[in-house]
Amino acid sequence: MADTMQFDLVSPERRLAALQVNAVVIPGADGDLTAMPSHTPVITTLRPGVLRVEGPEGKQDYVVSGGFAEISGDGLSVLAERAIPLAEMTRAQMDEMIEEARAKHEAAKETFKNQPGPVDDAAKLLADMVALGDQISL
Repeated sequence: MADTMQFDLVSPERRLAALQVNAVVIPGADGDLTAMPSHTPVITTLRPGVLRVEGPEGKQDYVVSGGFAEISGDGLSVLAERAIPLAEMTRAQMDEMIEEARAKHEAAKETFKNQPGPVDDAAKLLADMVALGDQISL
């Protein structure tokens, strides 16, 4: 099928998807990116967000907390730090992810005093997690 590509989504806990898709909207660190068949090869980091998958079998959404995506001309592999199907996401899971980001921010403030880079990165992660919770209404 020339209008589809292989899509694989894995997290440390499990493989969440291995299927043919038409397009995947990726929450990239530099903004959203849509991968489609014959896409130019790219490797990007992920920010917390919703990974939207469109394929012959319908649409599926996954919440990701970060990770990497590798796009090739014939496929897309996403290695997520944490990934949960949006339909299975609970308020408790979202709260846990936000609390982990908050703890990383506090640790960065203690560890990297007078070094704004790592502290700013941790603050952005926390802000992205809170915004993700708002986006998915949790």
